[in-house]
Formats: sequence, C-alpha cells, structure tokens
Amino acid sequence: MKISLVIHGPEVIDSGEAEIVLEKLSSLGKVKAELCGTMGKTAILDAGLENVIDISRHLKPSACIEFFFETSDLVCLLNRGKTFETGRVFGSKVASRLKEPDKKPLVHIESPGFPSGKLIPLNKKAGRCIEKLSEALEIPAEKPLPFYNPISIETCSNDGKTRVNREISGVLPGENIFVNGIVIGKALSSEIRIISENGFITAIEGGEIKDHGLEKLHNYEKRNPVDLVGAWIKSGDIRRNDSSLPDAKKQNAVARKSGSTSRVGTGRVVPGKVVLIDHTAENTYELVSGAELAVTVGDDTTAIAGDILYRLGIPIIGITDGDCDNVTCEPKTFPGSVILRLVPGSDDIVGERVKQELLKGQNSAVFENLFAFKEDVLKLAESSIEAVFEY
Repeated sequence: MKISLVIHGPEVIDSGEAEIVLEKLSSLGKVKAELCGTMGKTAILDAGLENVIDISRHLKPSACIEFFFETSDLVCLLNRGKTFETGRVFGSKVASRLKEPDKKPLVHIESPGFPSGKLIPLNKKAGRCIEKLSEALEIPAEKPLPFYNPISIETCSNDGKTRVNREISGVLPGENIFVNGIVIGKALSSEIRIISENGFITAIEGGEIKDHGLEKLHNYEKRNPVDLVGAWIKSGDIRRNDSSLPDAKKQNAVARKSGSTSRVGTGRVVPGKVVLIDHTAENTYELVSGAELAVTVGDDTTAIAGDILYRLGIPIIGITDGDCDNVTCEPKTFPGSVILRLVPGSDDIVGERVKQELLKGQNSAVFENLFAFKEDVLKLAESSIEAVFEY
C-alpha cells in the first residue's frame, strides 16, 4: 500500500508524534510524508527530519492532499490542534476545499499523542481502511463532522460590492489574528469572522482591528486588494512550542546609539546575493534560495524570518521600529546579523528606500561586497536610527 502523510504545523513535530506515526504507518506500507506550513519546516530542521519529511514545497494542506490523491492508495492528514475540537474542525475545513473529496481514502489523524486523540474519516472511502489504521496506530476512530464551508460570498444589493465573510476556528481571546503573515487584529472572543468588501478588510467580528496591520496588508497608499478566500489566516503564536535548539550565541550583542562611527562587519570583501523579506515571513524559505544575506522589514517579520534563517545559516539586516506583537517565543539570530531599531513608524519607509535605492526596485540583487551593502543600509537609515544591535 502506498500511504501519503500530510503533516500540518510544528506541534506534531516538536512533540515527537510525527515520528511515531510515521514508524507505525510503515507497518502498513510505503510511506511518503510532506510538511505544510512555514514554521513546521523550521520544526523539522530542528528535529533533523529533513531527509524523512519533504519540506521542498509550500502547499496548503488541501493542495497537498489533492497532489497525493494522484499517487497514493491512502492519504492521511496529521495535525495537533489547540484542542481536539479545534483540530477536528480544521480537518473538516480542509476536506471541504477538495475538488474531488472522495477520490482516495482520506483519514485525519488528530492529536495522536493525547488521550483525546482520534482517527477521523474525511470521506466515504476512508471507511475501507479506518479499522486497520486504528489498530496500527492504536488510536480510536471518531465519526466525522458534517462538512461546511467557513467562507460565504455575497453581492450587496445597495452598493454592488462583493462581500466575503470568513469564519476562523480555534481562536482564543487575546490571540493575534494573522492574514498572509501580517497581524491585522486581536481576538476578543472565540468566535471570529473577518469581513472584506471588494478585497479590503472592513471588520473583524469578535475582535479588534489593528489599523497599522491593515495598512501593511493593503500596501499603504497603493491600496492593493487581498483575496480573503485564498488568504493564509492563522491565530495565536506562529509556533506554540519553543524549539529544542540551544540559544543563539550572540556576538558583540551591544546596542549602539545613532551616529556611531563603528563599522558594521569587518573583514575581506565578500560578494553575494541579498534578498528582501518585507512583511512576508511565511515565504522565507522560498525567498532566500541562493542568498547570503537577507534584509527583513518589520518587527514581527524580523523575529520570524530571523529565527528561520538562523537554521539556514543566513545573517540578516533587520529593520524594526518597536511595533512588535510577540508572535514567536525567544527568536534566534544568526551571528553576523545587524538589527536596526528606528524611530516609531519608520521601518516601512526605510524598507521601501532600501528596495528602491539599493535593490533598484527588485526583491533581490547580487552585490560585490556585502559589508559595503550593510554600510549603505546604515547610511540610508541614519537619520531614523535609535539603536543598532550587532550579533
């Protein structure tokens, strides 16, 4: 039997549950596993499982399942939700997005390391193998939830605008709400609905909007619309568990006041590719291919992308202004990195100048001297710098 395992999120990796499930599934046939989600990739690198679990692509769970439907006899979705109920709802929503949901047997493995863990059939064909899976994994089977679509689309009769309502499950009061990696608000209840009109988010029912986050999401004065139907949405911390990696060794981690004449980095001339990660931390793995240095724009982007790039051995120039939502715990920074703390509200302005003036309007460029590039960034940001942190 050819079995494909779609793994969602870092929690089942950090807990060791994914390894156990893989081992037990191997008793039933040949298993191929793939990870969905950026921070899950980081967890796999931390666990040393990159040769066991495929992290080469960046697919949503439903797209990954549909891909495996073409090559597998059985597809399993492995997840660990905040609670069993939120995990079960997640599986139901993934199944509701499949174009041909009954093409191959599909089973949801939810929270296998907990007493509440269950196997949940996600389509009609799952009944063929649920008993054998339950025996092999030593997890009881649960009846599936009725499938439902958390997204509704309507055209307003009074103004002709297209309104999208998208419900978010598994939210806890006080958690951050992300859209495409940007914090756009905070939850005030466990029932959250995001509303957009003609591509622009207008309300968060059950939560409060972070205006600056919406500005970033819609690209400020450019006012770019966002496809709320296809957007990546998440609540809470990017990664609920801290990694098992030792603390990063910070070299020369000292704050310098603006105007310091100390050089940022010294040594031989080193050429290399520089990439810009501007409020798109969830795409870090894809953006940094072939890069020797990354410029990260935004406090949360710098924390998330810097933590990821620590694993890949890539230093960063972080452009921040103190507007941090604490989306990840104890982020790590690779030695040789520089983080600029600017006056409030200026990180996006400086980030745009770096793109236009140093990267010639592109998201990446090759430079003959990376040390000279760091100096150019410092000069460009000089009037806005409050402190510089070297690692």
